[in-house]
Amino acid sequence: MSQRIVILGGGESGVGTALLAKQKGYDVFLSDFDQIKDKYKEMLRQGGIAFEDGGHTEELILNADEVMKSPGIPDETPIVSRIISRNIPIISEIEFAARFTDAKMICITGSNGKTTTTSLIYYILSQAGLNVGLAGNIGRSLALQILDDPKDYYVIELSSFQLDNMYDFRAHIAVLMNITPDHLDRYQFEMQHYVDSKMRIIQNQTPADTFIYWAQDDHIDAELQRRQCSMLNAQWSMVNGQCIEPTTPSSRPARPGHPTLLPFRDEDFERLGLTFSQIGNHNKRNALAAYHAAKSLGIDEQVIRRCLDTFPGVEHRLERVAEIQGVTYINDSKATNVDACYVALEAVNTPIVLILGGKDKGNDYSVLHSIIRTKCRALVFMGADNSKLHEAFRSLDIPTADTHSMADAVRACHSFAQPGDTVLLSPCCASFDLFRNMEDRGEQFRDQVNLLT
Repeated sequence: MSQRIVILGGGESGVGTALLAKQKGYDVFLSDFDQIKDKYKEMLRQGGIAFEDGGHTEELILNADEVMKSPGIPDETPIVSRIISRNIPIISEIEFAARFTDAKMICITGSNGKTTTTSLIYYILSQAGLNVGLAGNIGRSLALQILDDPKDYYVIELSSFQLDNMYDFRAHIAVLMNITPDHLDRYQFEMQHYVDSKMRIIQNQTPADTFIYWAQDDHIDAELQRRQCSMLNAQWSMVNGQCIEPTTPSSRPARPGHPTLLPFRDEDFERLGLTFSQIGNHNKRNALAAYHAAKSLGIDEQVIRRCLDTFPGVEHRLERVAEIQGVTYINDSKATNVDACYVALEAVNTPIVLILGGKDKGNDYSVLHSIIRTKCRALVFMGADNSKLHEAFRSLDIPTADTHSMADAVRACHSFAQPGDTVLLSPCCASFDLFRNMEDRGEQFRDQVNLLT
């Protein structure tokens, strides 16, 4: 009897997993609590895969040998809680897909900078002529690529949610950009849970593998020191002189990792004489991480440096949209946490009208107070409920506007902005209160800005 895999979620990662699993001889069933997009339904039908949407049928799910859960589904969801209570293994798409390839895995995570760094590494490897694919949290299914167009290398962006359900997967090169508070609503508002999730990037790594990380991060060095305490070939941490297992929100613990360490520091950018096409100190870190990843793969130095200078950037990340009546409009919709907004504010050198708001994830906005006082002419709040934003920034005595749509937000910015200013969409929050996703928010910003011309 073939092994039964049940897939929760009918988006890109779920459908990709279903098709690959079917091709590998699994008994496959896919279930989505919401409606599956028509294009994915057609792919499932053509693949001969049984599926349902608009709800979960427990008897068709709880008989699984293994469940692949899309990363956006929390463990607290009733059906996931039932799966965990039955001790049915839950894995991610990346965990499943990697079983069927011998390709080199270059994996990037971090609270901020991972999309730019992932895209830049992929760009360098492509320009160097390698047979490389781009996958993961950046929106492309690893499973589909392994099924339809296998590569020798994969550059994979990994979110903490994906890492939570990865166990045997091994990154040949792991890159961790930083760890700052994000998604704490998914981690019981415990920062250590989130930190542990990010550190799973090194699980299963050996000294033959490389771990590239920003040495000036507040957490990474300390976590590496904690993980030097080992016992019985398991991963442990030192607390009050005692070795204990690290916390994890996942349904199974992480395995240990013992990679070769390759830290980098901000001053390395100038020391190495690097230049980069993108603005901001945070982008220098992204460039350094990509530089070291490419060097570790043996890419020619001249190719790497040329690619740093010609990299076109990433949509929705400090993306210049237009200049209208002397005002520059920048789309930074990917800034879904406080630290991402902070580095965007740092990168802009003119007075700023800042758009903030969306679905709050347990943000502490006080860390923005000083830089907003220094740089911002006005704040435009944009969300279904802006009450927390008003409370967080009331003490700054800066002009504000309360808006509940992108059209109203852009009109408010237009009224505040003066020639020479920058209107910056860098929301600090998730997009799901008013928009389908982060991309929809950025695209609506572009559309509304272009209506001003």
